[in-house]
Amino acid sequence: QVQLVESGGGLVQAGGSLRLSCAASGRIVSIKSMGWYRQAPGNQRELVADITSVGSTNYADSVKGRFTISRDNAKNTVYLQMNSLKPEDTAVYYCRSEIRSVAVLPTRDYWGQGTQVTVPS
Repeated sequence: QVQLVESGGGLVQAGGSLRLSCAASGRIVSIKSMGWYRQAPGNQRELVADITSVGSTNYADSVKGRFTISRDNAKNTVYLQMNSLKPEDTAVYYCRSEIRSVAVLPTRDYWGQGTQVTVPS
């Protein structure tokens, strides 16, 4: 069994910063891509940023230059440093990890439970 546990959400004023963390644990053989998604009320879940096992990154246009994704492979953890936060960044943030839990089987996606980020207008 694999679990993803997120932390670091909260309420922050516009212009402030937050750092999200997501640690994967359990039966893990290897982790390929890891990423962060967000979902605001009434909206679909959208990609914020993702990172491959070798560190290649991809960002949504709306967060480029403000957010930075990173990972610590030794800790099976992905981070999202969020700076210059705006009210439109308010959402539930979810982490996703593409994990191989059995050596002979393909990878599959696992999701965290979500953490709320609120930036008041």
